[in-house]
Amino acid sequence: MATRTEGGTGDDILINVTPRETRVAVVENGVLQEILIERAGRRGLVGNIYQGRICRVLPGMEAAFVDIGLERAAFLHVSDIRPETLPGTDAASGDRAESAITELVREGQELVVQVIKDPIGTKGARLTTHVTLPSRFLVFLADADVAGVSVKIDGDRERQRLKEVVNAFRAEFGGGYIVRTAAEGAESEALRADMQFLQRLWTSIRERIGQTSGIGVLYEDLPLVLRVLRDFVGDSVEKVRIDSRETCQRMLQFADQFVPDMAPRLEHYPGERPIFELYGIEDEIQRALGKKVPLKSGGYLVVDQTEAMTTIDVNTGAYVGHRNLEETIFKTNLEAAAAIARQLRLRNLGGIIILDFIDMLSEEHRQAVLKALEKHLEKDRARSHISQVSPLGLVEMTRKRTRESLEQVLCEPCPLCDGRGTIKTAETVCYEIFRELLRETRQYSPRQFVVLAAPDVVDAMLDHESTSVAQLEAFIGIPIKFQAETLYTREQYDVVLM
Repeated sequence: MATRTEGGTGDDILINVTPRETRVAVVENGVLQEILIERAGRRGLVGNIYQGRICRVLPGMEAAFVDIGLERAAFLHVSDIRPETLPGTDAASGDRAESAITELVREGQELVVQVIKDPIGTKGARLTTHVTLPSRFLVFLADADVAGVSVKIDGDRERQRLKEVVNAFRAEFGGGYIVRTAAEGAESEALRADMQFLQRLWTSIRERIGQTSGIGVLYEDLPLVLRVLRDFVGDSVEKVRIDSRETCQRMLQFADQFVPDMAPRLEHYPGERPIFELYGIEDEIQRALGKKVPLKSGGYLVVDQTEAMTTIDVNTGAYVGHRNLEETIFKTNLEAAAAIARQLRLRNLGGIIILDFIDMLSEEHRQAVLKALEKHLEKDRARSHISQVSPLGLVEMTRKRTRESLEQVLCEPCPLCDGRGTIKTAETVCYEIFRELLRETRQYSPRQFVVLAAPDVVDAMLDHESTSVAQLEAFIGIPIKFQAETLYTREQYDVVLM
């Protein structure tokens, strides 16, 4: 686990900067909860605004592909098109039941879009025409005229106060706004300053729209180190430690202008020992790339991430409990709920997630485990939805996916197994070679066969399968010679005719 070097129970944000990569670790109560990585050659696109061109309309999917200048065309669904662009539609009602994608857009049409999901795997970016611009306290809605308040802000009185403040200033600035969680307790003048900043930003973007012809970038979101100050910081953050003096100065300048109360918490880390190593972050990252997650009790999780979904299996392992089996299972599942919530954030797992808790007979225990999972997910910035326990004893949930998972950022499919996660046994490859030799014998009449294969496959041929090789030579009447190639993978082999 990541360990704190100082006392305190708040949160720390640790930032490691190298010329081509920036990494941000969110440490809550001494435990790493989230890791964000931005690389110079592959910056995230979420929040960027583009002028794009429709390159293909798909009536069967009620969607269109949009060229925004990326390697792959981006995806725009009919539900992500502004209501006022629909012919005969009342923007206030947002009624789009009779509207088809072919009525809204056409090939070659140019339109302003915003990225809401990064390209993931073979899929292009996901787009919307509902442009939003976030600041520290507010989110500006370019195509709305409403004031909303984050559901995470508790207390009816505070929610009403914030709504009244925003509505009062909307008469001056116009537009729609959503009050973010960070605005709880904020002064009215701070909210007004945010609204003024967002209006100026939106005005500059609109000017750029008028000046841009063809495909182009209209607005790029802040780099990761500045987004941290905008999106992550709050009263719970004790320190933001940065191991780059230049980056620290840049963050201080940004904080002085936009989040002045955070400036005293920014701290340059000058130590010789790498900051991620000092806090144990490097080890945590390595563990987050593995399948097995140990629990303190002796149980463990098995995390399997695939393109279609992620499955997490809970096992008691070495934990035998002290009272009875049902109590042992219940305690393991409660511990697993906390570990699962952390792994979802740490690995940034999204989409469909299936949780296979250990079967519980008691309905009370099942509900307690679900409530524990919901509670541990409260600090997760990504929206999630949890269903009840299915008849098969599984918990189905979804978590919003806007960027690649930690594994997708740091890893690629294994070239040895082509991403399967397994490779064929030496015995299986031996039998494939036998079949290939028979196939070649029927087509050609060689004097001798030379088989080039990996050392462990050749060893198996000359040891366990030596009798089979002798029988095959007698059957085909052609001698077979084996040659070990150290550079061959186990599944790779060649049959040479002499």
